[in-house]
Amino acid sequence: MRWPSLFAAACLSLGVMGLGVLDAKPPVAQKKIEKAPVDPKAEAAFREQAKKLSGGTELDKVLSLENKERGIKLDPMPVIDDLTFLRRVYCDLISRIPSVDEVAAFEADSSKSKRAELIDNLIKDGRFVDRWTVFYADMFRLRAQADGGGAALAWVHQAVAEGMPHDEICRRLITTNGKAGAAPEVAFVLGDNADPMALAGVTSQVFMGVRVSCAQCHDHPFDVWTQENFYGFAAYFGKTKRVENQFTRTIYANEGDQSVVLWPPEGKAKSEERKPMKPSFPFEMTSGTETPEYIVRLNTLRAKQKAERDALAKAGTKDSDVDDLLAEASENEQKAKGKKLEDDITKEAKKDAKSLNIKAGMYATSEWRQELANLVTSPRNRFFAKNMANRVWADLVGRGIVDPIDDFSDNNPASHPKLLDYLADEFVASGFDLRSLVSLIVNSDVYQRAHVYGAEEQKQTELEKSFLATPMRRMLSETLYDSIVTAGHLSDVKHVAGKNMKTTWRLTQVVKPNSGRQGLALTAMKLEQKMAMNAPAMAKDDEATPGADVEKGIELDFGKVLAKAKEDNKVEVEEMRVMSKEEIEAERMRAQMQTQRRGVEYIDRYAKATFDDNPRFGSSLRMASPAVPEHFLRVFGQTDREILGENRDHAPNMRQALMMLNGTLTHEASRVGELEPMYSVLAEKKDLDGAVRLAYREILTREPSANEVTEAKSVIKANKDVLNGMADFRWILLNCNEFRFLP
Repeated sequence: MRWPSLFAAACLSLGVMGLGVLDAKPPVAQKKIEKAPVDPKAEAAFREQAKKLSGGTELDKVLSLENKERGIKLDPMPVIDDLTFLRRVYCDLISRIPSVDEVAAFEADSSKSKRAELIDNLIKDGRFVDRWTVFYADMFRLRAQADGGGAALAWVHQAVAEGMPHDEICRRLITTNGKAGAAPEVAFVLGDNADPMALAGVTSQVFMGVRVSCAQCHDHPFDVWTQENFYGFAAYFGKTKRVENQFTRTIYANEGDQSVVLWPPEGKAKSEERKPMKPSFPFEMTSGTETPEYIVRLNTLRAKQKAERDALAKAGTKDSDVDDLLAEASENEQKAKGKKLEDDITKEAKKDAKSLNIKAGMYATSEWRQELANLVTSPRNRFFAKNMANRVWADLVGRGIVDPIDDFSDNNPASHPKLLDYLADEFVASGFDLRSLVSLIVNSDVYQRAHVYGAEEQKQTELEKSFLATPMRRMLSETLYDSIVTAGHLSDVKHVAGKNMKTTWRLTQVVKPNSGRQGLALTAMKLEQKMAMNAPAMAKDDEATPGADVEKGIELDFGKVLAKAKEDNKVEVEEMRVMSKEEIEAERMRAQMQTQRRGVEYIDRYAKATFDDNPRFGSSLRMASPAVPEHFLRVFGQTDREILGENRDHAPNMRQALMMLNGTLTHEASRVGELEPMYSVLAEKKDLDGAVRLAYREILTREPSANEVTEAKSVIKANKDVLNGMADFRWILLNCNEFRFLP
C-alpha cells in the first residue's frame, strides 16, 4: 500500500406508540438504595431561577446555575464555527462526515436557525435510525450470531424508525417469551440463557445503571445492596427458562411452574429449608402521594396521542367531522391534567401491558416479569430515566454526568445532579422519546463548545468535568468506517468498467486418479456443487472480489429479517426439517468418505481468475454485528457484546495504525476514480490548487491554509503521475489524527 513521503510520518500518530403511563406504585422494598428525592418545590424554584439567566438554551442555563452553585468560576470555551459543527453533528447523528455537496448547501444557508433546522433534518434521516440502532445494540448486548439475535437487531431498528418510546422498548425486552427469531424481543432474555441470576444483574445495570451482580454471593462491600436484595430481584425471573426442542433444535423462552430462585442461598441452609424467593423490587421510587410536574406532562402528552389515535380510528370507520374529532382530542388533553385521568390511563396501560406479546402464541406470559417491567420503566423510577439520559449525554458530549455510565451509587455520585434531573424530567415528559432527548442535547451550547487547546492539564480537566469544554473523542468504529467510505466515494463504483482488471490464482485440490474411492468422492463433490448452486446468495458485494476481506461484512436486510420473523410467528407447531434426496445422499457419502479418507490422495491445482477490481463498500451500520475479531469495526473498538458493562475501548494501538496504513478500505478511498469529482478537477481542468482544496473539504470538512496548500502540492508533485500523487496525499489526510477525531 501507500508510503508516500516523510510528510506522511508527520501526519501519522497513534494518537409506540403513545401507551398510557405505567405509573406503578412504589413497592415495599427490603432496603432502600436511593436517598429521598429532591424536594419538588426546591427543584421548581431552581428551574425558575435558571430560566432568568441570559444566553443559551434552558439546558445551558440549568448547567450554568449549577456550576455557579458549585463555585466554578472558569469561562466556558466558545461555540464552534459552522463547518466544525457540521462535521461533529453529522458524525454523532448519522455516523458519517458530510459530503462536499452537503457542506456547500450548509454554507449557502444564511438562516440564523440553520443549525437547529439541520439537526431536525438529520434526526429524520434514515441513517439516524441505523446509527442509534447500534447504540441500542451495544446497550442491550444484541448479537446477530446469538439465538434470534438478527431478528432482535431488526426489531430494534424498526422500533427506532417508528419512534417507539424507550420505556415500551425496554418493557417488551423484559417481558417477552417465545421462539428465538419469531418473537424478536426474546433475544434479550435468551442472550443470558434465561439465567435468573445473570438476568438480575443485566436488568439492573442495563436499564437502571445500577451494578448489583456483586451481591449475588455476599452483601455488596461498597454499596447498600444485600444478598437478600439480589435474590429478591432475581426472583422475578425465577420461573423463566430456556428450552431447546430436541428435534428441531429450536430455542425459545417460556415460563415454568416453580421458581428456581431459592432462599436461603445454597450452602447456607439445608435443602429442605430452602424455599422459593418472593420477588421484591428494592429500588426507591418517587412518592405516590403526589404527581410530579414531569409526570403530569407525560400524562398530557399520552392522553393527546391516544385521543388522536382514537380520532383517526373513528374517521376510518365512519364519516365523522374531523373538526369535531380534533376538538374532542383537545378537550381530552385538558382533562389529562387531572389526577382521575392519570389513574384511568394507568389502568388502561396496565391492561394493555398484560396483552403484550400474545403473538408468541403457545408460550406462557410471566406475571412476575410484567410486574418487574412496569416497575423498572415507571416514570416514578428515577433510575430508569436518569440511566438513559446519562447514556445519551455521554455518547454525545463525551463524558457521563455519572461516570462510569452504569455505576449509579452513593460512592459514585453525579457530577451535576440537577442537570441530570433536568434531562431525566424532560425525557419522561417527552414520552421517553429518543429523538427529543438527542435534540435537546445537540441544540445546546454545551454540545457545541470547542475543545481546550494549550491549557494546563488541570485546567483542561476541570473545564471538561464542568462541561464548559468538549472532550476529545475519536469516531466510533462504524463512524470511522462510513466516513472513509464517504470521503473516498466508495458507496458506488468510481472507476470505469474494465479499467482495473486483475488476475489471481486460487489453490484448489482434486482427487488423485486411482486414489481410494475416487468415484465416491467425485459423486459427493457434484452433489455438494448442485446444492450450492440452489442456495441463495448471501451478499452481492462479495461476488467480485476473491478471498476473505476483514474490512467488509454480511449486510443485514432488516426488512427481510423481520418479515421472516413474522412468518415464523404464524406457525404454532414446530415441524421437523425434511432433507432433500440430494442432501441425504451427500450426507451418506460424506460419512463413508470419513472412514476411507486415509486412502484418498489429493493434487494441488491452481486456477486462474480474472476480475474487475472496482469495489464498492456498504454501510457498516447494516453489517451483522458484532463483527469477527479481525474486522475493522472490532479493531477500532466494537466489543463482542458478551461481557456486561464492557464499553468500547478508544485507546489507540498498533493494529489500528496498520489497518489504516495498509488496509484495503483506506487504499481504495485514496485512489482517484474517473467517475468522481476529483478526476475532473485534476485531469480535465488541471487545477492543482482547486484539487487540494477539494481534498480538504471532502476529507476534513474545512478549507486548507496557504501553508497546507503549499505542502500538499509538494507531496502531489513528488509523484510523476498527478493522479497517483493525489492518491498519496489523500492517504495522508485519511491517516491523520484530525480525520479520526471529532472536531
